[in-house]
Amino acid sequence: QTALYSRVLDAAGGLPVTFRTLDLGGDKVLPYLEAEREDNPALGWRAIRMGLDRPALLRLQLRALIAAARGRPLRIMFPLVANVDEFRAARALVDHEIAWAQRRGRAAPSRLEVGAMIEAPSLIWHLDALLPMTDFVSVGTNDLMQYLFAADRGNPRVADRYDFLSPPALRALQQIQQACAETGTPVSVCGEMAGRPLEAFVLVALGFERLSMPPAGLGPVKQMVLSCDREAARRGVSALIKSSAGSIRNEIETLARKTSVAI
Repeated sequence: QTALYSRVLDAAGGLPVTFRTLDLGGDKVLPYLEAEREDNPALGWRAIRMGLDRPALLRLQLRALIAAARGRPLRIMFPLVANVDEFRAARALVDHEIAWAQRRGRAAPSRLEVGAMIEAPSLIWHLDALLPMTDFVSVGTNDLMQYLFAADRGNPRVADRYDFLSPPALRALQQIQQACAETGTPVSVCGEMAGRPLEAFVLVALGFERLSMPPAGLGPVKQMVLSCDREAARRGVSALIKSSAGSIRNEIETLARKTSVAI
């Protein structure tokens, strides 16, 4: 692990790298890892829950990340945090491993940033407690939306029963963005939503400035951003999310075309 993380940091050449800790379970499986069958794996034993229940596993990864940093900046992010106690416990393990390395005369990261993924809707109403503990957060839209709408995104029979561009989804994202802005907490958005030009247009309108996406999304989203009048987008989207409609996709697309946004 240390060698792998070192190669990643070397290849980045000083650019920031965010390492997400072990994020298994749900639709993320390893063929060599045996797991008990769960009736509802999306809501089961996964992500940070594994790490906290098996602290030796999480500590091994943290120890490797700290060793790989070797005096360089290190950013660690915990997935699927559902309550502040989980983040507090995970952060304590980071501090423990930093102290472990320093007692042995090993270099600590020159700068350590620890963040959380906002994927569980419960955190939306506890951001006042979570954000002061974090150095940054990332909104995982894939899981957040499937939990918000109680629809398994991997099940074709229900995956199309909600739309990213619906008032409930956008109000939730707006609430997260506003809370982060008020506390000065850096926030990014990842998942399918951030890599689609029309959805990314709405994220920009809501005030998000950091979007994470697959390489294929970079060109189209960059073109959209360069063509976007952010203030006009903000005014238009703010009016639309007050709608009582189940989806406002068509209205947002019309807004984007009226303001000459490349979507």
